[in-house]
Order: sequence, then structure tokens, then C-alpha cells
Amino acid sequence: MTAARYMAAAIALSRRGLGRTAPNPNVGCILEKDGIVVARGWTQPGGRPHAEAMALEAAGAAARGTSVHVSLEPCAHVSERGPACADLLVSAGVNHVHIAVADPDPRTAGAGIARLRAAGIAVTTGAHAADARAAMAGFFTRMTLGRPRITLKLAMSIDGRVALAGGESQWITSAESRRHSHMLRAQSDVVLIGRGTLEADDPLLDVRLPGLADRSPLPAVFSATLDAVPDGLKLAARAPRLIASNAELAALPVNDVLVEGGSALAGALIAEDMVDRLFVYRAPILIGDGAPGAGRIGLERLADAHGRWRLDETRTLGEDRLEVYERLRQETA
Repeated sequence: MTAARYMAAAIALSRRGLGRTAPNPNVGCILEKDGIVVARGWTQPGGRPHAEAMALEAAGAAARGTSVHVSLEPCAHVSERGPACADLLVSAGVNHVHIAVADPDPRTAGAGIARLRAAGIAVTTGAHAADARAAMAGFFTRMTLGRPRITLKLAMSIDGRVALAGGESQWITSAESRRHSHMLRAQSDVVLIGRGTLEADDPLLDVRLPGLADRSPLPAVFSATLDAVPDGLKLAARAPRLIASNAELAALPVNDVLVEGGSALAGALIAEDMVDRLFVYRAPILIGDGAPGAGRIGLERLADAHGRWRLDETRTLGEDRLEVYERLRQETA
């Protein structure tokens, strides 16, 4: 198997940590020698052990002389939670380190690569860099924009309505779409709703997929006036975090936030250009005079609406259509 294929496998491993490693990135690592995989690792829940540390521990003495394929530059800073991965690789006596993408964290930012090379270890960079960044997009967003990646989920009708005029919204989309959205929850650190959604729907905001209940994200409610979630609501048992401003949302020490409602919150976040992805689940129904997916977004000219979103993916879920859009931004790092 080629080095590029080992890197692709390491990136696939990294996705096992989505929604579980914050504030650390979700990294994947493979150790191989003479075409045989010696050990694998990925960042564990809570961010430790790191992927490299997990793989090295699994390999033991067999790590000596291996080639390492890791989706992010090994860290160079020592934390009170554990040693630097660059130092661990040097001590293990690995032969070659293949790195998909450099670490944007200023505590490492090239220092890990320099330390490996100073120890006489060959370093190769750049294989599947775009795929690695995509797998760790939440972490890269936090490093470059100073806030988590924010994904807005909308379940709507063909004519863009998320509820009847009277407020009824369960269920617009199919069971297949709802299962897919639960997987999206499982890959998020926080799931966020507005006060109106809390009071209208009384949601649990957990993951209800077989074997993935432990992947339920931290629930949060965005409200400038709500002091506590009333005890009579289902969400009260999960002790949601209360967020009163965009600044508080941006300061969350997490990588990925999933926003599930409502329209006023969606509009406010879009108006402040804080939405990075849109997951639009569109059901083959017409509602007419109902609630829109997003409230006021501060758009004054139609021309300003163009060139802001890129359609990245479409798929069929039962009778529904899923459209995934990415916000187009200039690279800042």
C-alpha cells in the first residue's frame, strides 16, 4: 500500500473522534513497517491521549524503525495533560513521519516538524492535506476564526417552510432524514437551539441511534432572558448550557456547534456571518403560509446574496433531498 493510501486511512481514523476531542483536534495516526500496519491511533474523548501517543503505546518496542502517517503535525508543546507527541516519536525511534497538514495552533505551528527533522527523522508533508483539513474543519475554524465551526440544520418543505403557521413542525422530513441528523449530532460537541424552539418543541437534543447514545452532544439554549430551563421540560434533566450572546457562543472551547433552531436564531447567526455550513433537509411537501427557515439576516440587496455559499453535496434520504452548503470565505491562514 502506498504512503498516500496509509494517509487516507489515518484521516478516516481521525473521523472517529469527531465531536469528542475538543478543544483538541481529532487526529488519526498509523504506524507501518515494510507494508505491515504495526499500530493505529486516533485522538481519544476529551482530547487525550493524542493519536500518536495511542499508536505508540499500542506498538511498544515495535514502533522503532516504523513509518508514521499522521493527519496533523505532531504537537511540540508540553501540556500538564501529557508530553509533546514530537518528543514521543523521537524517543520511539521512528524512521519517517508523513504529515498531511501543519498544525495551525501557534504553540506548534511548524515546531513539531522542526523537532523531528532536528532528530534526524525524515518528514514528508502535504499528502491528502485538503482531506485532513476537512476532517478537522472544526478545529481549523477555531484556530483561524477564533470560534467553533457552526453548522445550521434546516428541515423544510419545498417552499422553504419549517413549520405550519400555527407552529406545528413534527415531522416535516422523513425518518431517514431524522436518522441522518442524529448522526450529525453525534459528530458535534454542542447542539444549540433558541428559546422559542425550547418552549415550542421541548426537545431532548440527544442521539437516538443504536450504539451511539454516548455520543450525545452538550445541549445549549441561546437566550438573553432565560435564567434556567424550567424543571418541567425534558431538557432540564440534561442541564443545558445557557448562552446569551454571540460572544459567548464564539468563546465556547469546542470545535463543532450544531444549530437546530429556530428561525430567529438562524437569522441572527447568518446576519453576523457566523454560519459555516448549512444542512438543508428538504421534504417533498408544500406548506404555504408557514414559518421560514431563517428570520431577518440583514440583507439589503439581492446581489449581496450571491457568491456566499457553495453546494458541496446532495443525497437522497428516503423521499427527502439533503443539500450541504459551505460558506465561501477567504483563507486567513
